[in-house]
Formats: sequence, C-alpha cells, structure tokens
Amino acid sequence: MKTHKISLEISSRWLLLVLSLPTNSATGRMRIWRNLKALGCGSLRDGAYLLPFGEERQLALQELADETLREGGSAWLLHVLPQTEEENLAFQALFDRSGEYATWLQTLADARPGLGNLKPQEIIKLLRKMRREYEAFLSIDYFPGDGSNTLSAAWMDFMQMAESLLSVGEPQAMQATIQALAIADYQGRSWATRQHLWVDRVACAWLIRRFIDKQARFVWLESVTDCPPDALGFDFDGAAFTHVGERVSFEVLLASFDLEGDRGLQRLGAMVHVLDVGNGFVPEASGFEAMLTGARQNARDDDELLDKISMVLDALYQHFSQVPPATT
Repeated sequence: MKTHKISLEISSRWLLLVLSLPTNSATGRMRIWRNLKALGCGSLRDGAYLLPFGEERQLALQELADETLREGGSAWLLHVLPQTEEENLAFQALFDRSGEYATWLQTLADARPGLGNLKPQEIIKLLRKMRREYEAFLSIDYFPGDGSNTLSAAWMDFMQMAESLLSVGEPQAMQATIQALAIADYQGRSWATRQHLWVDRVACAWLIRRFIDKQARFVWLESVTDCPPDALGFDFDGAAFTHVGERVSFEVLLASFDLEGDRGLQRLGAMVHVLDVGNGFVPEASGFEAMLTGARQNARDDDELLDKISMVLDALYQHFSQVPPATT
C-alpha cells in the first residue's frame, strides 16, 4: 500500500520525551509525572511523552529531562516527524480532552443551582477556583474543536451568572448633564453606597476621602432604600453620583469635581471603567482585581476593606501619574 509523506512544517513536528526513573525515586517520579500532566502530554507508552512542537514546550520538556537526570534516571528529548497524515492524526488523537471536558462541564452544572445560596466571598472563591481550572484547560488545548467551544460557552454562562449575583443592585446608566460642583461645598459629609464593596464603589470611596472630602464618613447600605436623607449616595440607582451615559460612578465624580485633568486619576478612571463595565483594556486591571478579590475575602468589614485597598489605589495613582518617557 502506497503512503504519502506529509510536509515537514512546524505544525506536523512533535516533541518526544523518553525517560526512565529509578524505582527508589518515588517523590521525584510523582513530581515529574505531575508536571507532565500539567503540560498536557500525550502518552505513547509508559515513559514516552509527546507534545506538539513549540519553543516554550521544548524548554519545559528539557527542564523535566534535566530533572530526571538529577534524580539518577535517564532522559532523551527528541524531535519527531510523522511519516503519514494518518500517523499525524493518530498523534493528535492522544490529546482528545472530551472526557475531561465532560467531567468539568458536569462540575459547572452541579455548582449552578447552589450559587444563589453562597455568600459573596464564597462565590468569589469558587469563581477563582473554576477560572484556574478553565485556564489550565485552555493552556493545554492544543487542538481545539467543538468540545473546547462548548467548554468556553459553558464557562462564560457560569461566570456571568456568578457575577450577576455579585453585582446585585448595580446601577443602570442614566442620561443626564453632569453638574460642575465645588469641593469646598462637600466637606465633612456623610457618603453612602451599597455594602460589600467592589471595584467602582471602593474606588469612589477612596477618591472621595483622598481628593474631595478628607473628613468623609461612610455608610455601607444593606438596602439602598435605607440611605439616610442627609447622606450623599454614590453608585446606585437614584444616588447623587452614579453612572451617567458611558461614565461609571468614579468617572462621574471626576467630572463633577473638575478632577479629570489629573493624569493619575484619569488613568485610574479608565481602569475602573474596564473592570466595571468591561469596555477597553488596561494592563493593570487584572492585577488590581486580584488584589481586591483577596482583600475582600480577608477583610472583616467594608471599613477594613477600604483601608486595605486605599494603599493599593495610592500606589496605582502614583504609578499612573508618571509621565511615560518620550520615544525617539
């Protein structure tokens, strides 16, 4: 039977790690096996592990080969070219993740009904765990197909449901003219917003205390209907300062008190906007969200959370205030 050679392109190149460890190296064997699993290697047989060619993957396998040698074993890292298209497809079949995807999809399905009974901190903790698992799947999904599309759709649906539970009471943008206000007229006031602070609310509270009303007193509302009549509300429907047009509450405060000319605050506003409504990209946004998530889990109450995150926002403000070096 005549076979046809396939073209020797990078897409058909493979990395093969062949290794053997001494039987008395149980700890080293387990560590190396876990790393092979994390890389998503396909197994040709015991001790022979395959990956699609890639420079980063080659470096990772070389590190495992070196570790194997340090453990007293033997290791060879080889480049492999399949001889036929059928052989190449057989290699790809070793990376079928459908069974793992089905298990994880069932985990998502099982978690959905109980989301509404969890506390915000518990929802955040679950989201972080599931996000790590989802991103781990993506990192080793070398031949994505219908299964990975189904996985991504299910994850987006789950994440949106969880975030909607975390964002109960999020304000709807209104169309209005933002009034110019004098900071001097807003000193020593009570300011109120929804409890369980998240991005926009905690950034607004920091902005108020740092740049608008240094003697501000904050009221964290379980229900916005309980807002004291003498308090200035922010970031909820009907509040004195809330979403207007495309601006989130932080940006509305900047515009109201003539603070938009401050470079650091303007860039902070862009970060808050990205995290609150999802439009745009700010590299620092994901790091701030991670720190806020961690602080939210550990803080006893919103006063402590504001104190902790204020230090982070102070640092980000300094960072954003720096003028970038001129390019030549």
